Amino acid sequence: DRWLDIGALCQRVLPGGSQITAIRYFTARVKDKPKPESRRRQEVYLRALQTVPNLTIHFGQFLSHEVRMASAKPPPRTVSVIKTEEKGSDVNLASWLLLDAAQDKYDQAAVITNDSDLATPLDMVRRDFLKATVLLAPLANGRKLSKKLHSVCPQVRTIRRAALGASQFPEQLRTARGVIHKPPHW
Repeated sequence: DRWLDIGALCQRVLPGGSQITAIRYFTARVKDKPKPESRRRQEVYLRALQTVPNLTIHFGQFLSHEVRMASAKPPPRTVSVIKTEEKGSDVNLASWLLLDAAQDKYDQAAVITNDSDLATPLDMVRRDFLKATVLLAPLANGRKLSKKLHSVCPQVRTIRRAALGASQFPEQLRTARGVIHKPPHW
């Protein structure tokens, strides 16, 4: 599922006849530490995504900082851990969703998420800009749909494992800059 062709997935799960005019992909660059191979795999995947027509990539960032957390083992105590979290991707998605609606760049927005933090911008797009919205919900591995998202976006299409499997890039992609190979163990 990590070698996902997002354009192919959207074609597969959106209603027949849907015209995809733009795809925005939101992510953050993986840091080299502690696993430099993760960054290399991400770079290969980002190159593969650049072969998808009308797709643009928007970056947030990963921030790491030391925090104290409760230990899982008795006796009760706290331990210092390094917490890494992605910052900015959901805000970037919300910002572009609203800006594109305000600029009348789409009739219907399809958003792949199950993050309830996006309920307000999805509701604004529907209510204030009178744009249709469809939620493409990744519900593999027993995940349940966010009730908050469903309440503001009644049109939901579930992304099943079969759709993910059928929407993978080929093992090799030929581009003007050379061949892109699927990373090992993906």
